[in-house]
Amino acid sequence: MAENKKTSYPKEKIKILFLENISEVAVKRFKAEGYNNVKILNGALSEAELIHAIKDVHLLGIRSKTQITKKILDAAPRLQAIGCFCIGVNQVDLSAATKNGVVVFNAPYSNTRSVAELVIGASIMLIRKIVDKNKAAHAGTWLKNASGSYELRGKTIGIIGYGNIGKQVSVLAESLGMKVIFYDTETSLPLGNAEDRKSLKDVVSQADIITLHVPELPSTKNLINKNLLKHFKQGSILINYARGEVVDLNALRTALLDGHLSGAAVDVFPAEPEKNGDSFSTPLQNLNNVLLTPHIGGSTQEAQQNIGEDVSIKLFNYLERGISTGSHSIPALALPPQEGTHRILHIHENVPGVLSEINTQLSKHKINILGQYLKTNDEIGYVVLDVNKHLSKNAMELLKLVKATIKVRMLY
Repeated sequence: MAENKKTSYPKEKIKILFLENISEVAVKRFKAEGYNNVKILNGALSEAELIHAIKDVHLLGIRSKTQITKKILDAAPRLQAIGCFCIGVNQVDLSAATKNGVVVFNAPYSNTRSVAELVIGASIMLIRKIVDKNKAAHAGTWLKNASGSYELRGKTIGIIGYGNIGKQVSVLAESLGMKVIFYDTETSLPLGNAEDRKSLKDVVSQADIITLHVPELPSTKNLINKNLLKHFKQGSILINYARGEVVDLNALRTALLDGHLSGAAVDVFPAEPEKNGDSFSTPLQNLNNVLLTPHIGGSTQEAQQNIGEDVSIKLFNYLERGISTGSHSIPALALPPQEGTHRILHIHENVPGVLSEINTQLSKHKINILGQYLKTNDEIGYVVLDVNKHLSKNAMELLKLVKATIKVRMLY
């Protein structure tokens, strides 16, 4: 395999579409490798607009606003991969992507530090009642007093969801002298002196500050509700930089108004505007000691650069080497390159006999397989084949005829 030619398809014909102000890091990476057919759009596109724009696209890059539906995927026969330049992939119909043989990548850990730092910052702002004092100062009122203001040192922070972000918050909080308790549905090794708790009630009833770091699932919808809020420690603070559906905002408003909670910071909402400048409404507006931010938990220059690097590397490795590690749709595998071979990627429905048919057809035509790797999930199988370079075109045509084939691609 020649090092200067890592794909059999001409690079200038590979169409890449990036939406939503994706980091320049990703654009530069592809252009530096000779992929100059890159189209960049600042905002998200509607379903109808994207159906029109995506028909000849090979790689698509999006962030959280663009919704990838089955109709969009069905309209994109050449689409190989989608890069979600953000933490989640809930904006993509993963079932349809899987059935269409489209790889979906994201950057699940790239903004971990940014979110964790903001949680600590919000904790200080709220426990010192800076939100109220700032509002008063802007209104021309001098509100200098220590009433209701405390240090973080010696306080207890309760972390709901002890994953990557939760663990970062744990480390930062402990370094400030806080006691850390946490709850997670999965068993997790505590960092430092953090202590595991057996239930949500155990955490919220003991913590001065409760911070949420859970995914958006049916089981987490309205996780923080009227009934659970009754068990929160009197005067405690709630921080939600996780997902908008996790907290019942009307119930939270009531808990704030009646003084059961002394403050809250919310960065994510059940319904969010599509673009900057759009109107926005929430039950938490105009409440004392409530810090509202427009989904900026991971919005730092460092995080955006990390996300740009992480996702673009995954897209690049799949495009040029067939590596699907980190995929949410195609089984994850990585086969090292072999000299003197051509590599073919075969995605098929996960039914019995496909691999046997692949090997039988190639063997029948005296095509030697020099390297092979198969991995499956519940719906599809993914095979990477390294074959004799002189016979690869014939092998490609034979693989297209294999039953249950979804996609076949000559990589190099």
